[in-house]
Amino acid sequence: MRQQGSMSSFIKSDKKGEAAPTGWMARLKAGLTATREKFGSQLGSLLGRYGRIDESLYEELETLLLSSDVGVSSTQDLIAEVRKRVARERVSEPAELKRILKQCLQELLEPIAKPLSVDGKRPFVLLVAGVNGAGKTTSIGKLAKYYQTQGKSVLLAAGDTFRAAAVEQLKTWGERNGVPVVSQAGGDPAAVVFDALQSAQAKGIDLLIADTAGRLPTQLHLMEELKKVKRVITRVIPDAPHEVLLVLDANTGQNALAQVKAFDDALGLTGLAVTKLDGTARGGTIAAIARHKPIPVRFIGVGEGIDDLRPFNATEFVEALYD
Repeated sequence: MRQQGSMSSFIKSDKKGEAAPTGWMARLKAGLTATREKFGSQLGSLLGRYGRIDESLYEELETLLLSSDVGVSSTQDLIAEVRKRVARERVSEPAELKRILKQCLQELLEPIAKPLSVDGKRPFVLLVAGVNGAGKTTSIGKLAKYYQTQGKSVLLAAGDTFRAAAVEQLKTWGERNGVPVVSQAGGDPAAVVFDALQSAQAKGIDLLIADTAGRLPTQLHLMEELKKVKRVITRVIPDAPHEVLLVLDANTGQNALAQVKAFDDALGLTGLAVTKLDGTARGGTIAAIARHKPIPVRFIGVGEGIDDLRPFNATEFVEALYD
């Protein structure tokens, strides 16, 4: 199979026609600008106003974390851990609080920063779900490209049969990446995925990514349809799907937790992809997920470029939150 160029080799332009940052850390920092301005910049300003660490500083730090959508219990846990380390290390300078908080954040996120390996199964079946507008179909296109760069052959299943535009969108991504797409005009989603499974097995495809229709967790009949798609996959390949990935829009903030719980109850999630972090100041949502529903965050999206969906790395993420 023809190898594609490395992800970092792509250069895209912004709407003003200027070259966007090409290194991943540069793109990550650029994508997290809104969250960093909400959190990192205000943190620096906050610490600069205090001559020593006291209760007022802790209270303001708590407010800052809450306003960044870290969540109530996650914030309380972080503040408690920061207090403990400040006492243990006998720290009194507010500037040291920045280092300690950074360490605590990283340790909170580290357990959910688990890249997705599609090795060991052929085809590896990746079932993708999410609410309307989360960026599901676009994420699938980017995932196809990402795994192609690793030398994997990819097949897409257009399981969102409710929205004709979704099928066309997926086909466009398929054409762009040179990836075949299995679809049916107005077909049953489970039937489309079944056909795609048959095709993937016959052709020796490495990775099958199945799209599904966007739905709200409260749409019980559509959630049942998702369960049906999963059952069909399991009937064809008993240990599949090998990954059930929920795509989350970071703009939903704390509502993302409700989505994770509902889809996990219905499907048994194994991974998350958090998209649109570049359009929100709510990057702290990932910390809330780590505290309440520690399902692995496989990918994060920080832009519209094809290379702007990448594996989640806790160290890089926390580093990008700070000035």
